[in-house]
Amino acid sequence: MGLSFLTPVAVLFGLLAAIPLAVFVGRRRRSHQVRSALGLADGDAGRSWLPLALCLAAVPVLVGIAAAQPVITSVRTVPQRSDAEVFVVVDTSRSMLASAASGEPTRFERAQDDVVALQEALPEVPLGLSSFTDRVLPHLFPTVDRRVFGETTREALGIERPPPSTSFGTNVTSLDALGVLPTLAFFTPAVKKRALVVFTDGESQPVSTLGTDFAQKPSIDVTFVRMGDGSERIFESGVAEAGYTPDPNAGETLATAAAAVDGRVLEEGRVSEAAAAVRAALGTGPTTPRRIEGNRQALMPYVALLAVIPLGFVLYRRNL
Repeated sequence: MGLSFLTPVAVLFGLLAAIPLAVFVGRRRRSHQVRSALGLADGDAGRSWLPLALCLAAVPVLVGIAAAQPVITSVRTVPQRSDAEVFVVVDTSRSMLASAASGEPTRFERAQDDVVALQEALPEVPLGLSSFTDRVLPHLFPTVDRRVFGETTREALGIERPPPSTSFGTNVTSLDALGVLPTLAFFTPAVKKRALVVFTDGESQPVSTLGTDFAQKPSIDVTFVRMGDGSERIFESGVAEAGYTPDPNAGETLATAAAAVDGRVLEEGRVSEAAAAVRAALGTGPTTPRRIEGNRQALMPYVALLAVIPLGFVLYRRNL
């Protein structure tokens, strides 16, 4: 648990408490002078000025604190592998909209569920997240923050978001596009144990250069998870789209890709097997503690509501 302020400079608004206090002190001094000139005693009036003064100062102070937006943040520490990273890549081409029937979960939606389940099965391994059609787009670099990973999976990924760069259709996926993962800076350079898990329906253009790209060192263990089968159709309008026909060669294409990178192909839903394959490839290694920021509880509404109490007392005294 920790207390922090989102806009701490707003606390300076509390300095305005000096204004009502100065006015209050000035009026009391003048009242005392008038009473002295008339020969009147203060009586019990001097006993009740302190609560009023405190309330006059409390209103702008509490408003300033509320404007600073105080939040309570939960913080936890989790172990994180320092020698290994995994990238999860999700096919977001239009063919991933296919499902068994109208209203049933699509390949893409089932892939999202499997991706989240995979992260939960590998809690200490940093996982990154990307999507691909005919190019790979990184969304999140490797992290052990389950909340961030889950929200990115659910909110950032989308079918053809962005669209493929070459054409619009259902079979624009290029597994060769995955070649950027070993050749560009997706993984942390110092990390030598690397793994890749690709969720795709396999409806791709023929594989040609994938093996050459993945021949670079350090090597990357690759697991393909095949989503769907040849019986599924796209039902965006409630009926099967005539323009989409499942690729009958999808399974063979994935097998070719897996052979090119010395990887494996698993069927969807077998998350435990995918996690076991990744663990076997990464082996064991050192871990370091990583502080993860959890949920935030905003206190601004409560502090602002609290300011009503001294304000009400000031109004009560004024009208008394």
